[in-house]
Amino acid sequence: MGATGETLPFLRNSYWILRHGRSIPNEKGIIVSSMENGTLKEFGLTPEGMQQAKLAGELFHKELKARNISMDAVRICYSPFSRTTHTSKIVAEELGIPFESFQCKVMKELRERFFGPPFELLSHDKYAEIWALDEDDPFRSPEGGESAAEVGSRLLTALEAMEAEYQGCSILVVSHGDPLQIFQTILRAAKDEISLGADISSRIKRVMTHSVLTQHRNFALLTAELIQIK
Repeated sequence: MGATGETLPFLRNSYWILRHGRSIPNEKGIIVSSMENGTLKEFGLTPEGMQQAKLAGELFHKELKARNISMDAVRICYSPFSRTTHTSKIVAEELGIPFESFQCKVMKELRERFFGPPFELLSHDKYAEIWALDEDDPFRSPEGGESAAEVGSRLLTALEAMEAEYQGCSILVVSHGDPLQIFQTILRAAKDEISLGADISSRIKRVMTHSVLTQHRNFALLTAELIQIK
């Protein structure tokens, strides 16, 4: 498969994360977090978001070439929401990877955090209420929605699936703001976990604590921001 990028010592693959490009919900200033709404075409990318995704694809391509990583070793795993699917298609095109191929995989575990019916389709100003709740208790769910800890648990499921299916690959995870913040938070904490011989699940479950999960807002991403996990 050729060279791969830097990876965390307890993982078989190297990972990059990419938040979707600027979307219609971003532009309208509304929360679209349910699977039902999030997969509607009307909530895809704006023209600006399409351009952002193209630039992110170009940047990712440059990073791969700089590390002598073969395109055969690249995988794109993405959320089923319209804005992430659209972003992933554009990135795949920039990389010259067929989107309808084994190299691109939709994963429902990478979907947006569901903030709950009381927040759905309302102003994104209400995110502040949820993040305040996270700071107080990341294990407590907003009404009808997901807690930060619950999102972390399904991201662990996604990571376990990717690690089981791939080896020596460079994986681009295309998802959303909160999930990618939480993903970074738990992986950074897991990197510092000193227990030897622990499997991925045990290592990450050990660090999904109140003190770790309350830090997730420290890892906020801009739209179409690309970061390597290392």
